[in-house]
Amino acid sequence: MTQSQTDPVAEAALLKAYAAGDTAAAQTLATTYTPLVFAHAFRMLNDRAEAEDVAQDAMLRLWRQAPGWDAQGGASVRTWLYRVTANLCIDRLRRTRPDGLPDELDIADDRPGVEAQMQTKARQMALQEALMQLPDRQRQAVVLRHIEGLGNTEIAQIMDIGPRAVESLTARGKRALTELLSGQRKTLGYTDDTVQTSL
Repeated sequence: MTQSQTDPVAEAALLKAYAAGDTAAAQTLATTYTPLVFAHAFRMLNDRAEAEDVAQDAMLRLWRQAPGWDAQGGASVRTWLYRVTANLCIDRLRRTRPDGLPDELDIADDRPGVEAQMQTKARQMALQEALMQLPDRQRQAVVLRHIEGLGNTEIAQIMDIGPRAVESLTARGKRALTELLSGQRKTLGYTDDTVQTSL
């Protein structure tokens, strides 16, 4: 099952098998969804430990839902998990705001030179720092659309808003990111007049 396409009937069968005690189904669910949930939580919270806690909590909630999961109920497991994860993250953000960036961010390991690695890391850190300055709902919409690659319809389901509201939040978020990053153009190694937000 890929991130871009899910089969609600297959997902329901997997959850039913898990609920019946099938350990292979449990393993499949965990390996398929835990990385997605963790990545989304990390982008929302910018804190690895908090993201791990959220991922564990979201997956536990999925395990509890498994016996009564309804494939005809509308949302896919992925959509349901994104919504639960986002809600858990927003709850944590309301309680306390993160104070800084982690020591390191995940960087694709394609072995560029040291200078390129440092520039990539600086760009990712700048983007993450800028994301954390956005209002929660804008950040959520931007992350889901431009980092997770979801469509507006699915984001609307996750955020429980209309597709036009998703478009508005995403557009405002991208504009704000561009503005936040525009003063760092030279520092981040951009030579043209536009600052790419890596989105």
